[in-house]
Amino acid sequence: MLKNKLQKYKLILASGSPRRQQFFKDLDLDFEIRLKEIEEIYPPELKAEEITNYLAKLKASAFEGELNSNEILITSDTIVWHNNKALGKPKDAQDAFDILKSLSNATHEVITSVCFKTNIESTVMYEVTKVTFNELSDEAIRYYIENYKPFDKAGAYGIQEWIGFVGVSKIEGSYANVMGMPTDKVYEYLSSLS
Repeated sequence: MLKNKLQKYKLILASGSPRRQQFFKDLDLDFEIRLKEIEEIYPPELKAEEITNYLAKLKASAFEGELNSNEILITSDTIVWHNNKALGKPKDAQDAFDILKSLSNATHEVITSVCFKTNIESTVMYEVTKVTFNELSDEAIRYYIENYKPFDKAGAYGIQEWIGFVGVSKIEGSYANVMGMPTDKVYEYLSSLS
């Protein structure tokens, strides 16, 4: 459906995330993957969606001057926002343990920003989903880290994995957003292009 509407455009997904790539396949969209190494550093005064908006735009800016007139570049960034600070990807197993321990028996926000860039302009949108965890035992946290190695995931967990099945008691908002892409908003934006 949307694929036909977008025939005059070429979608470029600048993400190495297998989950984000799968979303685009599942949305039945043709796309190409183009990757660039970006140092994800943001000004320390930024908070919540200001961080993800900044990083999504930063990732897109690496392609400045390289896009053809029919190309739409899509970049994104996800963080877990908890106790007024951003939780990114864990540095090691101990960091992952500490992060998950802090999320235990509490509600946090998962924020994803998406930047759509053409050779003329860029548009950024974001989505916030609230996720509540049950109390996680140390044993459960260690089991998850050892068996699922969530070192490439913001907040040290993937909701689609074991910990999401046993640990998450409530979600308010988009489930796909927690996995790294607010697919409904992406689809809506792409549908609005003429």
